[in-house]
Amino acid sequence: MQKEIINIEDIKLLVNTFYDKVREDELLSDIFNNVIKDRWPQHLEKMYKFWQTILLEEHTYYGSPFLPHANLPVSRTHFNRWLELFFATIDELFEGEKAEEARWRANKMAEMFQLKIASYKNSTPLI
Repeated sequence: MQKEIINIEDIKLLVNTFYDKVREDELLSDIFNNVIKDRWPQHLEKMYKFWQTILLEEHTYYGSPFLPHANLPVSRTHFNRWLELFFATIDELFEGEKAEEARWRANKMAEMFQLKIASYKNSTPLI
């Protein structure tokens, strides 16, 4: 049964369910597991705060989300799969305005990260 995203417990359900899929996904698991290693609890906690800040407007996340992703070996295919898993998780668990906002924001984030990663990889280092 789907429900609205209204509190931190809903955010945790979204994040945990999504990353369970990522950790098992044929395309994404190696990338995430190789970078995060045994720091999954810390990563999940950071993701709770990130989505809590974005969707619930409870400012608990401080940081720059792009920099940790700048050197990842990812392409459009990886971002498309990430979005596919994220959207599937939302569809399974949630409905309503915040669920739609989560979809929209994830899509914009994927677009922005792809552009920034391409720019970052193509930039000439300053001497």
